[in-house]
Amino acid sequence: MRIVHLGLGNFFRAHQAWYTSAAPDAQQWPIAAFTGRSPTAADALNRQHGRYTLLVRGPVTDQASIIGAVDRAYAGNDLEAWRTHLASPHTAVLTLTVTEAGYLRGPDGRLDSTSERVRADVAAWRRGDPVRTVPGRLMAGLSERRVYRGGPIAIVPCDNLPDNAAAVARVLYDFTELAEPALVPWIRDHVSFVSTMVDRITPRSTDDDVAAARALTGFDDAVPVVTEPFTEWVLSGVFPSGRPRWDDAGARFVADVTPHEQRKLLLLNGGHSLLAYAGSARGHQTVADAVADDTCRAWLGEWWDEASRHLPLPAAELTAYRAALLTRFANPRIRHTLAQIAADGSQKIPIRVLPVLRAERAAGRMPPGTVRIVAAWIAHLRGAGAPVADAGAEPYRQRASDVRAVLGLLAPELAGDDDLVAAIEKAV
Repeated sequence: MRIVHLGLGNFFRAHQAWYTSAAPDAQQWPIAAFTGRSPTAADALNRQHGRYTLLVRGPVTDQASIIGAVDRAYAGNDLEAWRTHLASPHTAVLTLTVTEAGYLRGPDGRLDSTSERVRADVAAWRRGDPVRTVPGRLMAGLSERRVYRGGPIAIVPCDNLPDNAAAVARVLYDFTELAEPALVPWIRDHVSFVSTMVDRITPRSTDDDVAAARALTGFDDAVPVVTEPFTEWVLSGVFPSGRPRWDDAGARFVADVTPHEQRKLLLLNGGHSLLAYAGSARGHQTVADAVADDTCRAWLGEWWDEASRHLPLPAAELTAYRAALLTRFANPRIRHTLAQIAADGSQKIPIRVLPVLRAERAAGRMPPGTVRIVAAWIAHLRGAGAPVADAGAEPYRQRASDVRAVLGLLAPELAGDDDLVAAIEKAV
């Protein structure tokens, strides 16, 4: 294998695997893909020899193609295969889609060393037992690569984290310092971390999608992937052992991902969070339903106006991006559920919303669109709208009746802002 991927899910198959399949040198870059936890996706793909149907769902019709970039899929707990592939000198790239929560970061962006999962993994490694967390698995694979002289490798995180390369490097170094400090210098000398911005709306597939894929291709695919026509991948960093020609498939390589990353995190992801909490509280089930609601659409515009003030991009580019987002959100044939987006809010709100809230308050403004998202999330914790599905939610749920207490945990420096507390209390 040339590429190893961790986090075998629909988004990976619609995005990184699709770009690899579309590259002119795709045959030289087979992928070994590992699930996050459950072996279900790996078992299903292996029964199909790694092939699956990608249904690109436009507003009127579907286009189907068979993707064969995944050579072999593995359960996330198959640590022997994980170590074997990462030790191989043929492996040049390690891509990740494990969600924001998967990196086990604390409020300061470093590894949450107080987490029971982190402590258990460090103790397991020292005993010679299997590790289970993402930082632990990364370190275990790199430890094996050092032993077998696998050479340099690029780690390419594809999750919605600001400066995701630095974020992943921090948690990896922090875990390694705790578990195997002697490995740290080798990682510094042999591992590059590539920053990315990824974008392609990919809802969960349904039984109807299975039937649609079969009708279009004749291929009896148990695990097709549905996605939208739009796709974007922006990368910045070094690939010391090479990479596929992703740029020929439409990926862009730039000196600085940050402006593109912030545009997407605030406008798309932040807009999604607004609709997930405030829209579901109004009874909507999907993004398309919510954006068809004039009230939700107005709220979205208000949030975008506030967020756009803090994006270092030309006004014309932001206007065009916002218009494109409205078209994408309104696609009635992409069933992107608000409940899916609402998950892991305790990880998403600090990244997608707090930067704008802090900047607006520092400028002396009370931003109603931003306040609305925080208030809608607190109402969500109290039981409004989509159900709470968030491993980190419990401390916030315990404080949900007290806005100041939630802010004290979420953004301590804002908890003493009486005007902000009052504005959120009024909006909840």
